[in-house]
Formats: sequence, C-alpha cells, structure tokens
Amino acid sequence: MYLDGSETNRLLIRKLEVSDIAIWETFFENNNFLPFLGLDLTLNKKTQSKNWIERQLWRYENNKFGHHALIDKQTNNLIGQCGLLTQEIDNKIETEIGYHIIPEYWGKGYATEAAKKFRDYAFEKDLCNSLISIIDIRNIASQKVAEKNGMRKTKQVRYNSLDVYIYRIEKDEYKNL
Repeated sequence: MYLDGSETNRLLIRKLEVSDIAIWETFFENNNFLPFLGLDLTLNKKTQSKNWIERQLWRYENNKFGHHALIDKQTNNLIGQCGLLTQEIDNKIETEIGYHIIPEYWGKGYATEAAKKFRDYAFEKDLCNSLISIIDIRNIASQKVAEKNGMRKTKQVRYNSLDVYIYRIEKDEYKNL
C-alpha cells in the first residue's frame, strides 16, 4: 500500500518520519500557495509542520494512505511530498493524488514526476478505478501538474471552505495514455 523505498529518475520515495518535521517547516516559508490548502494560517511554521507530518503518520496507521517524502537523489534533500490520500467528496470516498513541493524546488517538474509514479502505482496495484486531485481554483500550477498526469477537470465543489476543482483520471483512460 506504500511506495516506501521506491524511486523515480530523480527522486527517492519513503514514508515520512517525525524527524522530517524540522525540515518540512521550510514548506511554510515564503509560500504563496498556502492559502490554497485550507490551513489555519495563524499557526506558526513549526506547529504547521508538526500537525502536517503527524496527520500523515495517522493516515499510515489508519490505512488512509498518506503523503511520502520526496528525496532528491543527488543532494539527499527532502524537496517535497506526494502520495495517495483517502478523501470524501460529495459523500463518496475517493483516492486522491496530492503533491506539495518546497518553494525553492518549484518549477523543476518534481510534482509531475512524483504524481505520475503514484498514479501508476495506484492503477497497477489495482487500488482504485479512478484517481482525483483536489485543487483550489486559483492554483494554476497544480492544475497543470494534474493535466500532465492525464487528469481532466470534472467539476467544481466547496471543500474545506475552499472553491476547488476536482481533476480525475479513470483506470480505462490511464490504460490509453
């Protein structure tokens, strides 16, 4: 159910650990995408990071998938997170591909590379018949990643007090990529 120990051309993928909290704090610095995530922006970066990592560890423990650490193979730096997440949309349980990259690593294709790895894993392991990405309507960069991942915008909904698009790819569509 996890890609722990997996890799892509440029990334090693592993489960998150408590020791990642300090490093993940950099995600909350100079990140103009934070308002797109439905977070409590009144919290400091240390608390945000701790809450985030602990949420993923809870997901692992409760079979709700979870984000994984993305480690740059050349530098061994944690550059972001990606993973499958169990979400509820319109009273239906869905499997989401979520991705988040530390700002200094934006624009290098890491989110697309990791998202494709998790997409392939989900469909090849027959974990679901479709995958979604929940993306704030203002987050053009993440929408482009979803499209590069073979997803298409299917609807707009309210989710965690945000206006979001649901991007989706069906297993049959994936087979034809």
